[in-house]
Amino acid sequence: MSQGEQRNNSKNTIPVEVAKYMKQVKRNTITHEFDQGLPEELLLTQESDDQLSAASSLLRQGLQQQKAGDVIAAIKSFQESLEIFQLAGDAQQQEQVLSLLALVTYTSGDYKSAITYSQQCLSLKDTSDPAVRMQVLSHLGNAYRHLNNYNQAVEFLEECLKLTKQLQDKRSQVAALNNLGLVYKASGNFTKAIEYQEQSLEIVQELQDNWGIEQVLKNIGNAWYALDNYSKAIAYYEKCVKIAISLNNPRSAVQVLKNLGNACYAIGDYAKAIKYYEKRLQLARHLKDQRSEEQSLGSLGVACEALGDHSRAITYYEARLLLGRTLKDRRIEEQALASLKIACYALGDYAKAMQYQQGTSTNLGV
Repeated sequence: MSQGEQRNNSKNTIPVEVAKYMKQVKRNTITHEFDQGLPEELLLTQESDDQLSAASSLLRQGLQQQKAGDVIAAIKSFQESLEIFQLAGDAQQQEQVLSLLALVTYTSGDYKSAITYSQQCLSLKDTSDPAVRMQVLSHLGNAYRHLNNYNQAVEFLEECLKLTKQLQDKRSQVAALNNLGLVYKASGNFTKAIEYQEQSLEIVQELQDNWGIEQVLKNIGNAWYALDNYSKAIAYYEKCVKIAISLNNPRSAVQVLKNLGNACYAIGDYAKAIKYYEKRLQLARHLKDQRSEEQSLGSLGVACEALGDHSRAITYYEARLLLGRTLKDRRIEEQALASLKIACYALGDYAKAMQYQQGTSTNLGV
């Protein structure tokens, strides 16, 4: 598996839109949307029945807790709601609550629980909501991918894709195709990953969904990057960054600009790499993202040295050293001092190189 493939393997989800009432917490995976009317439908129980009224109240409470980011409390409320619906023998409401539990546990990273709730949901009798089945199959496939069970992931996502076509649900088809691509990428079959995600891109462009287009472009770029086909990766990343900036989504742009700069550096286009690293640095400072800022400063120093501009490299390395000390990060300080020493030697400034060397060997004293 290449370096590009290993990067951020455990954070593969960015939903397009789960639902207006659900909190979005993942990256790269596109989750299926719930029916926008779902909360109201769920609350239309027989209010004269105290048990069902209590279940509806718990469900409403869980949705509010989830929106507020209190996932543990939300899961507890959903579980209590589920127990009441089970006692009442209401299979349709059980199906809806189990699908919510599958989603919330999936987005919180509890993939085994997501699988359990999804399988419970699919095993219910006397339920026939294909839209909910489609969502649950998606959660199953995505959860199995995170657990590295790629055969199971493909099986459920293919079934999900089949349903999206039957329902003529193009947004969910985009998600299923994209997520199948992520499975194949995770398993090392990058060519197959690109094949699925190109299909996803074609449909999401037809829908003119710029948020979805941005995510799929990034995923295709990542697949080409993992294949070390940097020219192709650059083409997709450049389109992705342009859309991210137009959507005022600087955090996504910061992520992509890193790989974009690295890809340009890999093909020897150091000037272009510097351009993208500079843009990343600018956005990182605007976001007060100090980790991305220090990474950008280090990348800029390396790229400037590749161009033979050691003086400019020293400026970036010194800024990185200062930031490393602000962050009290010994690793960054040591790396910056080592880089400064090498750059000073390259300029023939041996006295300053010795100062930086002493800085490394005297507990980073200034």
